Amino acid sequence: MPIFEFICEECKERFEKLMFSSSEPPHCPACDSPEVRKVPSVFGFSSGGKTVTSSSSGCAGCTSTNCSNCK
Repeated sequence: MPIFEFICEECKERFEKLMFSSSEPPHCPACDSPEVRKVPSVFGFSSGGKTVTSSSSGCAGCTSTNCSNCK
């Protein structure tokens, strides 16, 4: 069962839920609203002995938007 990330349209709470992809979307754990949407997940992986976190702002631990600058 994969972990999916959601954001509540009502209170903007961001949360994760372990569930089947065919399951109904969960209610927000903070405000119990059914108005939630699935958001892209940020994930980590190992590359050449370094742990890199995938994100739109660059590599983990640096502020560069170009990963070739990371050492």
